Amino acid sequence: MAKAYEQIADDLREAIRAGELSPGDRLATEAELSKKYRKTPPTVRQALSLLQTEGLIEKRHGRGSFVRKPRKRVTRSNERHQWEKSRALIPDEERARTGATEHDTGLVMDDLLFHAYYREVQASGDLAAVFGLPAGAALIQRNYRTRYRQEDAPFNLVTSYLVRDHISGNPGLLDDANEPWPGGTMHQLRTVGIEIDRMEEHVTARPPTAEEAEELRLLPGTSVLVVRKVSRDVGDRAVEVSDLVLPGDRTEIIFTTQLERW
Repeated sequence: MAKAYEQIADDLREAIRAGELSPGDRLATEAELSKKYRKTPPTVRQALSLLQTEGLIEKRHGRGSFVRKPRKRVTRSNERHQWEKSRALIPDEERARTGATEHDTGLVMDDLLFHAYYREVQASGDLAAVFGLPAGAALIQRNYRTRYRQEDAPFNLVTSYLVRDHISGNPGLLDDANEPWPGGTMHQLRTVGIEIDRMEEHVTARPPTAEEAEELRLLPGTSVLVVRKVSRDVGDRAVEVSDLVLPGDRTEIIFTTQLERW
């Protein structure tokens, strides 16, 4: 038999899912809910806490509990990489109309706010090993944040690394003022004669750090997906490494594998 707080949560959950309570609506106060369900305030608080953990409501300090507006969902497929590579060959004007985030969300460019920050760093032991370089080699670290204008958190946290010597032939690739770059990394590398042959993606899950939870506006108990993406050129050389932190409550990853016929 369900506990009292679970029965209250079930009732409120059903009201939200049935549309009786819409995103942004304020729930009754704890005192009002206590009176309605004839339960103590601590029991009501347990019910509200459960709904908050599920991502259905959010508590606003001094204002009460509100039905949470679902965040924009991001769907990432491994087929996106071929889409990005093919896109690097199309004319500039067409390439500038859309990007990977638009591809993954169904939004258009005017819906998005984008920020990029570059700095030169020395390769740590981990990155040096992936790139096949000595520790301390010069890398360009690129931090990317893109968010939906109607939301207050980015879709993900992206840190990308390029080998400085690989891209120094095009000074424009060293300047974050040139972002967003039409065609993204695939086209950037093409300008210096680098063709990507394959991607390796290593996916794990873990609890977020405090900083990640704050920046992504994660609810308590929400995990993150962590992707280490290594891009290799036609000579099997690692030419880009990206570390992505994806919020588990609004990211779907689809893996499609084409099988050979018998």
